[in-house]
Amino acid sequence: MTNWQATRPTSDQARAWARVRANLRESAGARLFDQWLKPMELIEGDEPDTVRLALPSAFATNWVRSHYADRLHLEFKAVLPEVRAVMIETRAPSRAAKLTSVETLDATPAPRAAVSRVEVSPEPVESDDQPSLFAVPTPAKPARPAPAPAPATRAAKVASVAPVPAVPLRSASDRPPLDPRLTFDRFVVDSSNRVAFNAALSLAEPGLPRFSPLFLHGGTGQGKTHLMHAIAHAFLESHPEAVVLCMSAERFMFDFVAAMRARDTHSFKTRLRSADLLLIDDLQFIAGKDSTQEEFFHTVNELVSAGKRLVISADRSPQSLDGVEPRIIGRLGAGLVADIKAPDLTLRRTILNRKVSDLPDIVVPNDVLDLLASRIRGNIRELEGALNRVVAYAQLTGEKIDLEFAVATLGEVLRGAQRRITIDEIQKLVSRHFELKPLDLVSARRARAIARPRQIAMYLAKRLTTRSLPEIGRKFGGRDHSTVIYAVRKIEELRDTDRDIDNAVRVLMKELEG
Repeated sequence: MTNWQATRPTSDQARAWARVRANLRESAGARLFDQWLKPMELIEGDEPDTVRLALPSAFATNWVRSHYADRLHLEFKAVLPEVRAVMIETRAPSRAAKLTSVETLDATPAPRAAVSRVEVSPEPVESDDQPSLFAVPTPAKPARPAPAPAPATRAAKVASVAPVPAVPLRSASDRPPLDPRLTFDRFVVDSSNRVAFNAALSLAEPGLPRFSPLFLHGGTGQGKTHLMHAIAHAFLESHPEAVVLCMSAERFMFDFVAAMRARDTHSFKTRLRSADLLLIDDLQFIAGKDSTQEEFFHTVNELVSAGKRLVISADRSPQSLDGVEPRIIGRLGAGLVADIKAPDLTLRRTILNRKVSDLPDIVVPNDVLDLLASRIRGNIRELEGALNRVVAYAQLTGEKIDLEFAVATLGEVLRGAQRRITIDEIQKLVSRHFELKPLDLVSARRARAIARPRQIAMYLAKRLTTRSLPEIGRKFGGRDHSTVIYAVRKIEELRDTDRDIDNAVRVLMKELEG
């Protein structure tokens, strides 16, 4: 393995780096480029398929790894097709640093993998010499020669310096960009999410924000992340030069801890508080993290005081966040709190229609869509996933999509999503809806005011439970299965001709499923 000193690159990689820097400056904007990407230097090595970049601080290194990993790889790949890996390392420009060549792991297995390492000269390191994240690296000053230490002394000094590993950049799944599909135009609005949608629209409008922060809360897969991405898209469209940061609360905590370990919390604070729009998802993950909550509270205060926009989401309301400091809850409650409720049957069906319209070459029958909308009730993400699974299986097998195919494909999904509804539950709800006693439904009385609700209850029992016709008949006063068949057919006919009956059945089904 050959050791080499960092030199001024003059190879194909250097020319490619010049083009990559120009592209990054144009796409990222001057402010972001100057803060994060300008200090980055190319370190030329002997491996043409590996590009090595260096930054002056560990925090800056982590940030670039997190936000520009794939972009850097794609940019270099476009100029130099032979590039298979991009490495990024921490190097202090004010000290002489001897770097050992690196072998990275890629798609082609290497015969031998070496561990990346940075060997720092054994001179004492003063914390004040650590460069600012935003400072442009300056040429290294020549180090004062020192006498060679004894082997034991040298080993002790080297051991006291923690190595900074040059690890491969993480995959795109760790650094999701704004999803281009998650815009306001593609958000399906109804009464369950209208307040949250209108609040998000208002916050994204140009001009001074009418409120900040905006706190969105709702269950998993209800559309919180969709609205947050939509806010970012709309805000960037009207403010192209704005600094927008979108992260999870877990990412906030990770970056803050990394900054503390690197003794570079100033850069972390500066980055977040310079944002024109900050979006933090899943706030519940910082519950019980005292130091993270302290920094989060001060970040919220700084942004709100400066008139910046702040959007936060969680799976519950601020007052229900256990393990979160009361002052944070009070600060969040001072803005606008908007909840997103679970989607009802109509909204679920509308969402499926929107998804199917994006698949012009795929035909999904209405009865399949009705099945998905009625059986997968609580989570929009699971609903869309079930549709995607049916479509994918049909494309892979070449089979036609119909109700039988959908049930066979989604067997365990449908069984897991289905809530067990009992006949007793149906009888109690129907009797309460029609202002009857539960005993009336199982009695022998045949007055229409009782017979019609009884038929509706039988119809619902057949539609919403797995009980057989004789079992349903026995639950309604020991009636014959033919009576149940007649009741089911009668209600089916009346739903087509009698609006009151149809509305009553819809209301009862929605309440039972909800």
